[in-house]
Amino acid sequence: MKSPIKIRLARFGRKHQPFYNIVVANRRSARDSLPIEVLGTYNPIPVPLSPEEQAQGVKPYKHIELDFDRSKYWLGNGAEVSDRVGFLFKRAGLLPEEWPSPSKLTQHIPKPTFEDAKTVQEEPQQLIRSRD
Repeated sequence: MKSPIKIRLARFGRKHQPFYNIVVANRRSARDSLPIEVLGTYNPIPVPLSPEEQAQGVKPYKHIELDFDRSKYWLGNGAEVSDRVGFLFKRAGLLPEEWPSPSKLTQHIPKPTFEDAKTVQEEPQQLIRSRD
């Protein structure tokens, strides 16, 4: 049975400048409706680096704020996690790398979808009767 509670992203920000709140919400509520609780924020646009940082080879990063205690609380209560929030929680160490189990992954294919082509050698047949 699916949990009625889900941890997901709620979009804020301007056009072409998204900014997300990581929220706990009812599964059937709208994306931007009033949530049960706000756990943190996520800015998917990388923070611009100074020329000195670029020269040192520092990689740009995306700004994430997260309340670890409340996130653990909701995960412990059985709240489901959306795909993107699951990715963020894995990076933060709240979820194991194997989450979800391979059987629940949509891209998981337990066996190959096609078999290798088999070559069959046929014996030549004489279709014309010999004149004896």
